[in-house]
Amino acid sequence: QVQLMESGGDMVQAGGSLRLSCAASGSIFSINAMGWYRQAPGKQRELVATVTSAGSTNYADSVKGRFTIARDNTKNTVYLQMNSLKPEDTAVYYCGAAVMVTGRGTTTLYWGQGTQVTVSS
Repeated sequence: QVQLMESGGDMVQAGGSLRLSCAASGSIFSINAMGWYRQAPGKQRELVATVTSAGSTNYADSVKGRFTIARDNTKNTVYLQMNSLKPEDTAVYYCGAAVMVTGRGTTTLYWGQGTQVTVSS
């Protein structure tokens, strides 16, 4: 009923930049928080950044000052601008969204399929 489509993952050198996008589509009544998470090989998925429908943001300490999250509510899209990338940022990045589906009274967390970000030293 709800799909999240990520794009923008790539391979870059350390110090470079990338911009990830995630568009939500389907039977969407409203979207509360949207966010980015990442999972490196052999590690658990971790929060990178979140943004509420009102625009309040939250960042992991490891990305503060380098990454910026933003959303366009008219397009149900969330972005992650990543600057000064480091090899330790290498991971699969997942988009998540807390969505109230049309006709339902509850909010469900949906995930995208993930996009690979690789940062070489």
